[in-house]
Amino acid sequence: MLRYLTAGESHGKALTAIVEGLPAGVKLDIEKINVILRRRQGGYGRGGRMAIETDRVEIISGLRGSVTLGSPLTMMIFNRDWENWQEIMDPVGKLLEERKVNRPRPGHADLPGGLKYRQQDLRNILERASARETAARVAVGAVARQFLLAFGIRVQGQVIAVGDVRGEAPGKIVGEELYEDPLYCPDRKASRKMTALIDRARAEGDSLGGVIQVIIEGLPPGLGSHVHWDRRLDGRLAQALMSIPAIKGVEIGLGFQAASLPGSKVHDEIHYAAGRGFFHLTNRAGGLEGGITNGETLVLGAAMKPIPTLTTPIQSVDVISKQAVPAATERSDICAVPAAAVVAEAAAAWVIADAVMEKFGGDHLSETMDNYRSYLAYLEQQL
Repeated sequence: MLRYLTAGESHGKALTAIVEGLPAGVKLDIEKINVILRRRQGGYGRGGRMAIETDRVEIISGLRGSVTLGSPLTMMIFNRDWENWQEIMDPVGKLLEERKVNRPRPGHADLPGGLKYRQQDLRNILERASARETAARVAVGAVARQFLLAFGIRVQGQVIAVGDVRGEAPGKIVGEELYEDPLYCPDRKASRKMTALIDRARAEGDSLGGVIQVIIEGLPPGLGSHVHWDRRLDGRLAQALMSIPAIKGVEIGLGFQAASLPGSKVHDEIHYAAGRGFFHLTNRAGGLEGGITNGETLVLGAAMKPIPTLTTPIQSVDVISKQAVPAATERSDICAVPAAAVVAEAAAAWVIADAVMEKFGGDHLSETMDNYRSYLAYLEQQL
């Protein structure tokens, strides 16, 4: 079983992640983790914070000679902006009354979190609820991606829509040229329209959401299970994606579109050919049937709402005086859909890595690979 825990606040000293259950023998390239961290910081529409931070991971346990030991892997990402916030965010210092936040932002965790944890200074909520935490999740997912490559499994997040502009979705992983596009969008023509839309939102003090697609190739059939609700891979993937800040909807394959179509236009016919085995001519199911991978490309979709911090704030209420006030403003993005695509890629990679370990086990990567090869040999008998 793989699991991880993150800690840290947006303007605290650092973000920390502890990964448990990764087998020994996995070689990690730290610079490749940093490349993915930089992608999370990029994308058209990002705010001023990304001009300050230069995210780099430091691994302080569970690794020796760049190879995992099987013990907990501890990663840290230091916040460069900490030097500007030390007085405000000092864990043991005196709280500054004039820097309290008491105007909750609609659509953010500010108000419900403040009520739940009995906080009137909403900074005690927003610092942890901030999407800054996802930097740690991206580092965790980058580790999972390197583990999955040993099995020939590749994962990529792509931007399919921003606002009401939607591009063509290829339904497959594209090359590194994806990251040459400012929105990580495979449809360059649509991307140009998206950037214009973001410029307009910036001028109006507004924000924009969009749609992400995560593609996972190289999966064998049989990951996940149908026997218990919490072992179904579709449910586990949906939970991981829904836990990303601002994600409000998740779909697999045709997703919501399937609800308006007859069954004959939704389900993928099964075929068989000697030497090839069982296969489908279509992939409307998105690679999952009954909570189990079916050997086709896994296609996930996630809808992201606009960021709740607006430079032209909307109506709110002061939690102390109860008077009507404009919502608080924090330094923020206009559109963070490209960053969310990187986070979604990381979240999905982690769930798939967990499913691989669940299926094949092993305390060392070589043992896991032996079990995997044995399973592939079984599958070949079905050809």
